[in-house]
Amino acid sequence: MNLRPLLLSVLLFPTVGVAAPPSPKKPATPPVLTQAQAAQSAERVKAEFLHAWRGYRQHAWGHDGLKPLSNAPHDWYGQSLLMTPVDALDTMILMGLDDEARDARELIATQLSFDKDIDVKHFEIVIRLLGGLLSGYQLSGDERLLKQAEDLGTRLLPAFDSPTGLPYVYVNLRTGKAHGNDSNPAESGTLLLEYGTLSKLTGNPVFYEKAKRALVATYERRSKIGLVGERFDVENGKWTQPRSHVGARIDSYYEYLWKCWKLFGDRDCLAMWKTSIAAANRYYPEEVNGALWVGHVDMNTGKRVGSLYGALDAFYPGLLAYSGDVDRARRLQASSFAMWRVHGIEPEQYDYRKGEVTHPRYPLRPEIIESAWYLHRLTGDKQYQAMGQEMFEDFVRYTRTDSGFATLKSVVTKEKEDDMESFVLAETFKYFYLLFAPAQTLDPGKVVLNTEAHPLRKTWK
Repeated sequence: MNLRPLLLSVLLFPTVGVAAPPSPKKPATPPVLTQAQAAQSAERVKAEFLHAWRGYRQHAWGHDGLKPLSNAPHDWYGQSLLMTPVDALDTMILMGLDDEARDARELIATQLSFDKDIDVKHFEIVIRLLGGLLSGYQLSGDERLLKQAEDLGTRLLPAFDSPTGLPYVYVNLRTGKAHGNDSNPAESGTLLLEYGTLSKLTGNPVFYEKAKRALVATYERRSKIGLVGERFDVENGKWTQPRSHVGARIDSYYEYLWKCWKLFGDRDCLAMWKTSIAAANRYYPEEVNGALWVGHVDMNTGKRVGSLYGALDAFYPGLLAYSGDVDRARRLQASSFAMWRVHGIEPEQYDYRKGEVTHPRYPLRPEIIESAWYLHRLTGDKQYQAMGQEMFEDFVRYTRTDSGFATLKSVVTKEKEDDMESFVLAETFKYFYLLFAPAQTLDPGKVVLNTEAHPLRKTWK
């Protein structure tokens, strides 16, 4: 769950009231897939993934990413950290794309260096690169990837050297100098799966301790009614934006409370989860015309301050299902899908009371597909495969380019933007594939996926 594209959309796009162009007529309920049709869909997803990967390989090999309209390479910080290959590696392994995975692994193992004088965003580097290296190591057994993960984790540790233990937003990979006080629960609380796994695999407890301290420090700053806000100051720990919800800047904080219990059996995480989800279930949900949504409230009073929901919030049904709250998950997923269907693809933000798109960008996000996968795997209900099939058709129809897949500047007009985030290959295609692939491809009872969909397994005692 990545914040950077959302911040751009908030700045660039006002509320949209333009009518959508005609979309293909769709049945009220998508048709259920047979086993053979699901298998065919899995192969189609794999083929479209390969289309994007080959576009990257042809036009941007050795760089962080591909610009899918201009066919130009792009590096986040002016120097490549191989963002796309690291993010995509475990997807290729799960899809059985052995040749592509081998080439990506060799590129990473021989060309990726973190000895660079660049300030990187701590949170994004942890979920994409550290998570990707760890999952790549666990799936391939290539010790070089674990060595790189340990080097990266060590270089990132100074981010935690604040008075509160909450991590600074940026850290220099060479000097360790950290800065950036304006942070949020997602960036401070979405670190323990990766750092904790690194501790378990290397035997060095410092990674687990630093990340857990940051998670606990975030939790301890919850309000009297049990909610966290949207922004805080790293150095004094004080809230600077008290708006509370499950969307951008908060979302994966909730996700990691549950998943750290699942992966590590950490009872502190379970206790924090129970308190936090009870407060979330009390204050966020809202019924509108018989549909369930989760909106925005004030963290201190619980008073409703907005009826906003969007692409990032759509992870929440999957988390609810994963943690056992299937009935609520089903209802909320139905609302997410209804939002998708308004313009044939989901927006960054939607006002569910007004029925209006408030931020129309679509940076190829995976969360609604992630939730469909969890619900399908945990209930066996094929309606979620059918839902995924419709979303996949829409995804390809509106975002495919000659070399990859492009962000939509607007889901209303379907105008494309020259950007293809690495999480498209790490998450979006992975969840589409898992939704249609045989159940044994990945078992959520044995594997925990980080917020970038990198699978982590308990291979330690």
